[in-house]
Amino acid sequence: MSLFNSHSSMSGYYGIKAIIFFIFLWWCNSIIAQQPAPNSGSDRRINIVHADKLNFKKLNDSTDLQILAGSVVVKQQNNTFYCDSAIINQRINTLEAFGHVHINNADSVHTYADYLRYIGNDKRAFLKNNVRLTDGKGVLTTPELEYDTQNKIGTYSQGGKLVNGTTTLTSKEGYYYGQTRDAYFKKDVLLVNPDYRVTTDTLLYNTYTTITTFTVPTIITFGTKKINTTNGYYNLTSKESYFGQRPIIQDSTSLLIADETAGNDSTGFAEARGNVIFRDTAQGLAMFANNVKTNRDAGSLLATEHPVMMVKQNNDSLFIAADTLFSGKLSMLKGIRNVPAVRDSMPSLDSMTFTKQDSARDRYFEAYYNVRIFSDSLQATADSLFYSSMDSVFRLLTNPVIWSSNSQITGDTIYLFTKNKKPERLYVFENALVISDVDSSAFFNQVSGRILNSYFDSGRINHIHTQGNAEAVYYTQDDNKKFVGVDKSSCDIIDTYFRDQKPYKVIRRSDLKGTFYPMRQVNHEELKLRGFNWQIDKRPKSKDELFGT
Repeated sequence: MSLFNSHSSMSGYYGIKAIIFFIFLWWCNSIIAQQPAPNSGSDRRINIVHADKLNFKKLNDSTDLQILAGSVVVKQQNNTFYCDSAIINQRINTLEAFGHVHINNADSVHTYADYLRYIGNDKRAFLKNNVRLTDGKGVLTTPELEYDTQNKIGTYSQGGKLVNGTTTLTSKEGYYYGQTRDAYFKKDVLLVNPDYRVTTDTLLYNTYTTITTFTVPTIITFGTKKINTTNGYYNLTSKESYFGQRPIIQDSTSLLIADETAGNDSTGFAEARGNVIFRDTAQGLAMFANNVKTNRDAGSLLATEHPVMMVKQNNDSLFIAADTLFSGKLSMLKGIRNVPAVRDSMPSLDSMTFTKQDSARDRYFEAYYNVRIFSDSLQATADSLFYSSMDSVFRLLTNPVIWSSNSQITGDTIYLFTKNKKPERLYVFENALVISDVDSSAFFNQVSGRILNSYFDSGRINHIHTQGNAEAVYYTQDDNKKFVGVDKSSCDIIDTYFRDQKPYKVIRRSDLKGTFYPMRQVNHEELKLRGFNWQIDKRPKSKDELFGT
């Protein structure tokens, strides 16, 4: 199941909401900037509810001031004002309040300050000193605040801090929208949570849903983990997230880049989609795919839609492609397939135990269906593959074929042992067969047996050891490279040594039988050993072929 099924609608909703929000922000600012005509109707009149003392002062023939002191309460429609003292100018319908100022805006938003200047005709409040605004969920503090009590919009430009539970947001400028409970922060924005830290220049935060929306370059840190994104949202309550426009997610040992990602930190599941690049620096691996799903708790990764894995080497990196690539922890692997022991010192996978020091080795990879491998020195195909970081062995299962230089190796099952991420030895058991074309001719040298070990030097085959009903077919040449005949033999053991990627010495042991055929007597088809199948057309030609380019 894709995490994007739930996040696509949510990301679209919050994306549209953000667009509407910014249009609404521009519209509100335009309206606020226009000074409305004075309205002297009783519906906007500032009325006195209570005061311990009331005095009048006449400034001129047209202006009378009402001076109130002691437990002052005044009201205008659904706004109630509390303070220590106040001055009301009835002619222009204004209020100045001093000391312990409190505005109750329809019992939904409460604002506090030391000083208030209120324009009654357009319901705008200007608050200074120890300003605090709360909607019952979050508390905004700032030195100065302009608050539109009619639209429930607060604006600050001298720096502000919003505290919502364990989350704190600070910025130089900001807007608060009481009707939607959205807070819009600008310039030097910092969000701090016990688990997360967000730095950006612009951020939208909802105090009710605790959803944070990003629209500009943003950095999110979770301990050693860091996310760079320019688009998306994060829900601080449900821990759900969505990031678009190629976010970069990295920690001390890995990096992931994709067109978009969705995740849930509560469940530990995450999904990346579109041109995904995943790098594991601890393993020296990289993964490329169009879809990658991860499970944090299980430590697993599933790559589909044209996945390719790269095993980084100094001079000859190994590329693996398949219909599906999977990686998990060996310590959590159950029911490992039983395979014959091929190295006395190799621990059986089902008996392995791991410590913290073994964490880099506690890893396996699986590739299944249409497996293709390419490196400059070795290429392979198989139906499936299993690799363990504990023993550094690639296990190729079901119809495996390996090519190295001009040689093709087949068998029922093939193990490729590596050392320092380079081929060290091939182990082929049951129906092992090596076919080598001779100088790109139509002739083929062949070695077969029940089991086969092929040893590498600098990525090239330098020795093949074949045991159990071993057979060999070798075309011999004179000093002028002219074919003179074919040597066919059988015995229990055959050792073939290579120089310049060509056999130069063959040693046969135990129960040797052989025949030499002059070239004029050779029937080339009859000399092909059992299971002969030259599959050069299946050989991967380049890493670009694995990427489909």
